[in-house]
Order: sequence, then C-alpha cells, then structure tokens
Amino acid sequence: MSKTEYGGQDMASYDGQPGYGEKIETLEAENHNNNLNTGEGETGGLQRNLKARHLTMISLGGTIGTGLFLASGSSIATAGPGFALVAYGLIGTMVYCFMSSLGEMTTYMPITGSINAYGTRFVDPAFGFMLGWVYWFSWSITLAAELVAAGLIISYWIPAEQCPSWVWAVVFIVVLTSLNLTTVKAYGETEYWLSLIKVLAVFVFIIVGFLYIGGAVGKNFIEADGTRAPQPGAAVFNMGPFHGGFAGLASIFLNAGFSFQGAELVGIAAGETKNPRKNVPRAIRQVFWRILLFYILTITIIGLCIPIDDPSLKNEDGEIDSSPFTRVFVRAGIKVGGDIMNAVILIAILSAGNSGLYASSRALHTLSKEGSAPKFFSYVNRWGVPIYCVLATSLVGCLAFIVSLPQVGQGQAYDWLLSLSSTTGFIAWVGIAINHIRFRMAYKAQGRNINDLPFISRLYPIGPIYTLLICVVILFGQGYTAFSPFSIKAFLSAYITLPFVLLLYLGNKFWCKTKILKLVDVDLDTGRSFIDISMDSDSQAEKKKSPWWQKIVSILA
Repeated sequence: MSKTEYGGQDMASYDGQPGYGEKIETLEAENHNNNLNTGEGETGGLQRNLKARHLTMISLGGTIGTGLFLASGSSIATAGPGFALVAYGLIGTMVYCFMSSLGEMTTYMPITGSINAYGTRFVDPAFGFMLGWVYWFSWSITLAAELVAAGLIISYWIPAEQCPSWVWAVVFIVVLTSLNLTTVKAYGETEYWLSLIKVLAVFVFIIVGFLYIGGAVGKNFIEADGTRAPQPGAAVFNMGPFHGGFAGLASIFLNAGFSFQGAELVGIAAGETKNPRKNVPRAIRQVFWRILLFYILTITIIGLCIPIDDPSLKNEDGEIDSSPFTRVFVRAGIKVGGDIMNAVILIAILSAGNSGLYASSRALHTLSKEGSAPKFFSYVNRWGVPIYCVLATSLVGCLAFIVSLPQVGQGQAYDWLLSLSSTTGFIAWVGIAINHIRFRMAYKAQGRNINDLPFISRLYPIGPIYTLLICVVILFGQGYTAFSPFSIKAFLSAYITLPFVLLLYLGNKFWCKTKILKLVDVDLDTGRSFIDISMDSDSQAEKKKSPWWQKIVSILA
C-alpha cells in the first residue's frame, strides 16, 4: 500500500493502480467511472445519478411494506409475540449478514445487476445465468402482485362496482413505467419520497404505541362487542408469548423472511450511485438499526398493545381495518386509523412496484450484456435508461396481472406464478452468500491483501454461512404442512421453485458447456470503479446545500 496526499488527507491507493485521490486524466477512466455496463445508447451506458440520500432511503424503505404493516399481526396471532420476536430477530440478523457480504463486493466492484453479475464473475457463468433470470422473474411477478393489491386497496374508498380494479392497475403501471423510462434519478427521487412516508409512518406508530402503553391516550377502550379492552403492557404480552410450539415458530419463520424481501436493492442500485465506496457502506451500516427499530420494536409494541386472542389480529383476509397498525391507532383514539394506514399501504405498494420494475430491468440488462438475453436489451438511451428492459418487464407484469383476473382461468395460472416466484428472493440471498465466499477465496488465492478492500465484512465467514443455513432451512422447510396430510397441490405450490432453479442452472451449464471458475482465474479487476476525485467535495457541497428538513431526515435515518 502506498499513500497519496489529496486535499489535506492521506488516501490509500492500490499498488499499480491510480490512487483514490489521484486525478484520472484520461477519457477512458472518466467513462469507466460514470458509465459501467456499457450499452449501445448514445452516451454509452448506465449513469451514476443516484445521490447519497436516495441510497439511504432505498435501504431504509426497501423492507418496509405489507409484510410489516399487515403480516406482522398474523405472525403474532399464530405464534405469539415472543416467538415472533425470535423469528424476526433471526431473519433480521441473517439479513444483516448478507447485506454486509453484499456491501463488501459492491464497494469493491459497484456494478448494476450485481447479484447475477457477481455469480458469473466469481462462481460460474451458468450460476449467474440462473440468478439473473430467477431475480428478473421474481420481481416481474411481484410487479403484477402489486397491481392486484393496488386495486384492492383503492376499493377501500371506491368500491369495485363503481370502478373496476383493472382500471387502477392500468393507471399505476403507466405511472411506474413512465417514471422508470425517464432517468434513474426519477426512480431514486420517487423512491426517496415514498420511503420517507413509510419511515415516518413507522415513527408515528412507535410514538403513538408508547403513548398508549403509558396510558397517555386510549384509556378505557371499548371493543366492538362492548367489552373493555385489557390495559396494554406486560400483562397483554404474557397472554401467550410462545404459542403453538415449534410448528408455530416454523410457520412465522417463513413470513418473517418474506417481510425482508427487497433488502438487497442497495446492491442493485450501487452501480448507478455516485461515490458508491462511501455511500454504500453508510447504507449497509444502517441495516442493523433499521431492523432493530422497524421490526423488533414494532412487533414488541404490537405484542404489548393487542392480545393474542384478538380475532382481528390474524387478519386472514388482509383487511386494512384488521392491520395491527390500524388497531393500535384506533385503540389510541385515532378514529381515522384505517384511512391513514390504507394510504400508507398504498404508498408501500407503489414503492414495491417502483423498485421491482427498476431491479428487474437492471437484471435483464446485465443478462443481455453477458450474452444470456437478446442483445437489444443492452440498449441504453441518452439518459442512461435500458428502455427495452423496462418495457419488457412492464409487459410481463401486465400479462401476469391479466391472468390474475377471475375472467381468465379463475386466476389459477396467476396462483401458480405466485407459487413459482414466492421463494425466489431466498434464492437470490443464497446467491449473495455463495458469491461472497467465492470472492473472498479468489481474492486470497490471487495473493491480495484483505485490508486493501474499501469495505471489509467483519462477519466473514460466519455471515455467509449463516445466511446459507437459514435460507436452506426456509426453502426446504416452508412446505412442511403439505405432508400431514399429504397434498400434492400444496407440495407443488411450496417446492415448484426448486426444480425450476435447477433446470435453469443445469440447462445452461449443459448447453453452454460452462465450468466452475478456478479461483486464480476469477477476474477481480475488469469493471472496477475507482473513487472519483470529487467524492469529498461533492458530498460536502450536497450536505451544505441541503435544506433544513432534509438534514432532519438524515439525522432520523
């Protein structure tokens, strides 16, 4: 390691490589920094237009959705608040582990479509092929699911008899597609505001929850059946903290995993983020506090406020009025709790659809660049947007939505699509863990110093191994109910993803004659991005010109 002084600070540089603080004079280096994954568009490729605040909110809002606002109550009703804390805690620590792994790789090599790109680069081209198509398919079907959910949410205010749900689905898909066709900054700005609203909603819930538990609001609340609700606190929590035994814990273990889907979006966005080596680690480090605040604290408050035997807590029909957030608001005396949470959940759905369209289009773009998808998908327009990837993903999402309609096969085809994509998020997390293990092994095998990495995952190797273990348990254990009594439909619904994944991997491996890469042959240099010399000055300028409200949001985040 050598040292180069720049701007009054010592900045480390790699031997034989430009220093972090050295000015890169050549046009090639400048294009390398700003346009990774070169496409066929006029400007050459994707552009780094996401700012630090965009990445922060993408990381904060990535896992806040219907899993927290609706499914958390069902988890408590099934296994009790004690087991719910155990399940969400275990999954939360696993998420932090693979996010730390992803952070190490993306700060070293911040490229778009990183999950499948790293699989191709560090493991086996067939492995990257499988991860890319699985990830694209997962988010494409998720987009359709969000369109279905959006229509149901709107029907809370406007009944389907007055305006069919497909009308709202068309409106939402047009809006989301238009946003993703403009610039990546439009995606980032939209996601910033949507995530900000979700974060503020959780903060408000926590404050109201503490006020209700402390007796400042909602005293002597009367239930719908005329009985007086028990006083919130330890007595309510202890009504059934560990309910249902191991079976109860296992069932909500899967729900907890689904709730964290989307946490990896930080790695996908890193390839289009300014100064990724500074901004990505900052976003990764916030994951622990996000999990602690948004899930552990929220579930604790729900467990202290709502008895486990409350019939509305299970919420099998997904009704807004039965959301645990809504129930706590109503108990605290906020009568419009249902309207508030309906609006917040609608925002969460739009956010998930926006992120899904972005993530899947980038995965498809990377597949095209690697020769695993038609070449025209690699086209990038002058604003750095892979427009054909966005349009293709929107089209697939629309087709999946169409087959969800009762008029088209009674929605059975859509149910199978959902089953096929239900566990693909866990496949992506397995891919991140395997990629990190291979990255570290190759880095060491090629005689490189781990201390030279811009961000080091201190959890290696325990972190990726723990991620693999938890994901494998979920993938193989989530269909246990299909065996007693045995149901072929339930069995296929639970495990249809696994043969689909194997078919993609083995099929490509056989067709393209790929081999698992030798560690010494792993390419750890092509596509690397060196820190722009304007990193510190840009960050300081952005911080100075930020308005007061934005600084407050940064402090809260």
